[in-house]
Amino acid sequence: MHTNDTLAPIELVSGMILSDEIYARIGAAIADGRFPPGHRLRDVELARQLGVSRTPVREALQRLERFGLVEIVVGRYTRVTAPDDELRRDTAEFAAFFLGNALNLAVSRCTDEQLAALVAAADSALEGISAGDAAAVFAAASTLGDLATRGARNGVFTTIIHETSIVVARNLRGWSGVRAEAGPRRENWHLLRERIAARDAEGAEDAVRRLYGLTPGAVPPSS
Repeated sequence: MHTNDTLAPIELVSGMILSDEIYARIGAAIADGRFPPGHRLRDVELARQLGVSRTPVREALQRLERFGLVEIVVGRYTRVTAPDDELRRDTAEFAAFFLGNALNLAVSRCTDEQLAALVAAADSALEGISAGDAAAVFAAASTLGDLATRGARNGVFTTIIHETSIVVARNLRGWSGVRAEAGPRRENWHLLRERIAARDAEGAEDAVRRLYGLTPGAVPPSS
């Protein structure tokens, strides 16, 4: 492995699906900024770093293109895209409604242990707000979404979040549009925490919509 390689070689283990792992590895590097907007992705180089053939790498890049994370111009280049505010708003709306739906199912179905983990994620968000740490709040919200998806015990939800989590992370990380003033945000996170702890399914979904300022059926803001 070269010292400047971005991706570590894949070590296949039982049950691993190679195409999913390649998609996740490249997608994570795009989401966290290791592959920034405009970065050229070369299948030969990616395959070398990951220790795989070029075919599954090409398939992963095509998959990433479908979600708008890369742009492919056949015969010329493949490069990382840059999300604009409209795409970020659309992603935020999708993520918030998805989180609300998942929590609605999860808080009434999950085990007590899973419920405690959901409450702990909300507590982490509140700690991040108190510390003025936007990245910690974002990480807590991402954890909450992952836990809610598992707690919902719905195979379709699990598949969707597996496919879209990288997209949500890339499009929303660091975006000021998902933030609100600390006071109202703290109040809404506290409300969400209390409704999760009380296993109030409808209330938890409503609290998520309050948190992200969503009204079902509302016309989206103009660009």
